[in-house]
Amino acid sequence: MYKEIAKLIMYGDIDPDSIMYQMGEIFRDFETGTASDAILTRRIYTQMKRLLTLATDYGFDRNLWHNYLAYFLITSENPFSLTCEKTGASDGSVNHFAKNDFSAVKALFDYDFSAIERALGIDCFSHISDYRAIEKKELMYNKNVSEKVQALSLSLEQAEDENGFFDAVTGFYKDYGVGMFGLNKAFRITNDAEGGLVFLPINNMEKVMLDDLVGYEIQKKKLVDNTRAFVEGKKANNVLLFGDSGTGKSTSVKAIVNEFYADGLRMIEIYKHQFKDLSNVIAAVKNRNYKFIIYMDDLSFEEFEVEYKFLKAVIEGGVETKPDNILIYATSNRRHLIKETWSDRNDMETDNGLHRSDTMQEKLSLVNRFGVTINYSKPSQKEYFDIVIHLARRAGIPMADDELKSEANKWELSHGGISGRTAQQFVYYLQGIYE
Repeated sequence: MYKEIAKLIMYGDIDPDSIMYQMGEIFRDFETGTASDAILTRRIYTQMKRLLTLATDYGFDRNLWHNYLAYFLITSENPFSLTCEKTGASDGSVNHFAKNDFSAVKALFDYDFSAIERALGIDCFSHISDYRAIEKKELMYNKNVSEKVQALSLSLEQAEDENGFFDAVTGFYKDYGVGMFGLNKAFRITNDAEGGLVFLPINNMEKVMLDDLVGYEIQKKKLVDNTRAFVEGKKANNVLLFGDSGTGKSTSVKAIVNEFYADGLRMIEIYKHQFKDLSNVIAAVKNRNYKFIIYMDDLSFEEFEVEYKFLKAVIEGGVETKPDNILIYATSNRRHLIKETWSDRNDMETDNGLHRSDTMQEKLSLVNRFGVTINYSKPSQKEYFDIVIHLARRAGIPMADDELKSEANKWELSHGGISGRTAQQFVYYLQGIYE
């Protein structure tokens, strides 16, 4: 096994702590006789536990070793895989080296574990070649990732040689991309111990669609039109969704990502204290073959906060043009985002009857950098009742319309007033009673 791993060129930058690297070292020591049977068994079981943990995290089934190798190929970002993501496979000398690697990976796919099982008196490799996972809910793992990995694993099992591997893997890169961006819809960011930028996949993103948001048809159309233009490579604007709390602003953004995920749309959620990292985030994704929405939820600034200056510089006005594959979508309960005070008028100037405050103009200029602003206002009582009835019927609540209205009216009086969120919470309450 270690000899095949040593042949890797494009995919050869392997983390020494990875399962593949550690398995190679185990088989090296087994073949050279440099470790006792007990130590080898212990090391094998350690890697076996890691394989089982990976299978649990991603809902893998059948041949876990094959799934792991498919996952390795899917997540390996290198010049070859990144080029295939953008342009697909093309003629070039690099294909020779890639096929060399695929030949080695095919040998790993077909590796015969029976010799080490007989020598050590173990059977774990046999069991993971036909693994049956415990049935569990989809919410326990990322079904999207699981299905893609297992589909590629099955294709690779059926490939006759490295050419079959080449076609299957490069086709996957072209269709879905490589690395975490190819497998996940949404991400958060953090920093590692050295201060470097790290993207963390959001595996439990709400599976809401725009049809789940009752009403607000004009608002949804504006959002869809702008996003569709964006994913189609046309000119599009940054978007600010503002208005009353609980009206569906955040839900609309999540839904738009779900709607256009298959078209290459991804979302990166970033918080106010992370605005200093905005330039690094953009630099990390600007050359990828995806469209990215940088999402800022509940965006607002107090008068003493200056993070909005980072945002202004990134949206527009810097030396480097914002890449075409990045837009900023933000939600806020404030129309103007930044709290205004009477002291902002202290630098007021009068010129031919016009009054101008530099401080106020600077604060208001942030909103002007969102080309599309969409107002989500509180629904009327009739609209509130319509939302309740629609959600209740979809949930199978067996209450008459008049009774629903009466109970919904009582609910909103003691639960935050009229809003789409209040309606949804009321229906959740009813589901708890009737289910």
